[in-house]
Order: sequence, then C-alpha cells, then structure tokens
Amino acid sequence: MRITVDGEPHDVPPGRTIAGVLIASGRSSWRTTRAGERPRGVFCGIGVCFDCLVVVNGVPDVRACQRYPEDGDAVRTQHGAELPT
Repeated sequence: MRITVDGEPHDVPPGRTIAGVLIASGRSSWRTTRAGERPRGVFCGIGVCFDCLVVVNGVPDVRACQRYPEDGDAVRTQHGAELPT
C-alpha cells in the first residue's frame, strides 16, 4: 500500500502503524506543541500520551501509534491544536 506523508509518497508494509512508517523514514518528531512549538513524536507507543498526533485525511489529533494506514491516506504533520477541515 502507498500513503503520503507531508506530500511525500511512502510504501507501507502490512502491519505497520503510521508511527512505524514515520520512524522508518527517519523522523523522530512530527507534531509541535501549542505552547512553544516544541517537537513531539512517539513517547509511550501505546496510545496513552497523545504525543504522536498527526493529521490523517484532514482529521487532526489521530494517534500515529494506534492508527494503521489505509491505501491512499494523506498524513500530515500537526502544528499545535488544529480543527478538522
């Protein structure tokens, strides 16, 4: 399957979460905080901390460590608090 991350195409093997795709591509952060725009990525990896939020197909606040991508998904870096588009 193929997804895009910030417009860049990525081939995704079955069973890999979005966080796994991002880590495999060399990223360690893909979100910034509302206050101070500090970088965030995977912290707990089990969906508890909400540090790994991304925007998937225009829907913000998706936990990358819990979401398995679907073919054609458009994943985007999230900057602070975002509203759905």
